[in-house]
Amino acid sequence: MKHIYFHIPQDGFYGAYYPNPVRSSCAVILMLGDRIDDKMARMGVKWLHQRGCNVLTMAPETKDYAFHRFRIEYFESAIAFLKRYNDKVGFCGASTTAMTALTAASLLPDITLTIAISPSDFVMEGFYRDGLDGARERPGEGESSLSYRGEDLPYLPYAYRHPEYWNQLAAEAKRRGDMAAARDMFDRSEELCPVSEDMRIKVERIQGIVALVGAEDDSLWDTCRYIRRMAERLRQKPHSCKCAVLTYQHGSHFMFPQSMLEILLPVGSSLLLRMAFHSLRVYPRESKQTRIDLDRKLCRLIAMWQNDAASDDNCAK
Repeated sequence: MKHIYFHIPQDGFYGAYYPNPVRSSCAVILMLGDRIDDKMARMGVKWLHQRGCNVLTMAPETKDYAFHRFRIEYFESAIAFLKRYNDKVGFCGASTTAMTALTAASLLPDITLTIAISPSDFVMEGFYRDGLDGARERPGEGESSLSYRGEDLPYLPYAYRHPEYWNQLAAEAKRRGDMAAARDMFDRSEELCPVSEDMRIKVERIQGIVALVGAEDDSLWDTCRYIRRMAERLRQKPHSCKCAVLTYQHGSHFMFPQSMLEILLPVGSSLLLRMAFHSLRVYPRESKQTRIDLDRKLCRLIAMWQNDAASDDNCAK
């Protein structure tokens, strides 16, 4: 796919712009995978191209996938570039970057479509994946995952420090039979330090359409509980965004639309997921039906965004 690279020293952000072969005036910032051009990122690019969008992939400009003090200003620079060629800008993220998408959209009103797959409703502490002492991942040293205008955004600290942090995650993944698990740790983190108002993402400030996607059987964190808290926040606070709450019983942490997964692996995508998460091995049919239903609803929301046809009733369908 044709693309253009951008780097922080020259351009103010790190990313790769993939213009749609078919002319489009809508662009989506996409944060999937560990790099801006890996298989996961390209899977998302192709899927969004099929939905009629230009795509800008972004990621931390590091050798290892570390997420600490990632600057919201990078998105300001990226949006300034995108607005030269596009009328609308959206943001799609999953897992940690779903939190990032929601936070950025709450601060930057030019983002008018926000797709958050398996998000939290609070800013997380930063983390490293530099292999220190053999740990695959470790918490930051008093660092937020995100910063803005030179200040760390307030964050929920993890319940454990290095090296106990990774030992706990590895033990939980083994016990659950999942590729990755941290739900117990996040629950414990909230027990030790209840989420305060300054840590919470101000979803009521987001513009346009917001899609909150999650599954009850998520083993990384209790994303459906976080989504319910965001939906309740919107009920209590004035806002102008149209919110679609897309929660399911089964689907795991990797809540990707079915047609997106089939781009990555045309044959055997469901089998690959079942190998990663225990719940998908127990409920394979239900999980696939989740992804099919999610596919239909996200495609509808993207089309509504492109055509300025959003309404509360339409978003819920």
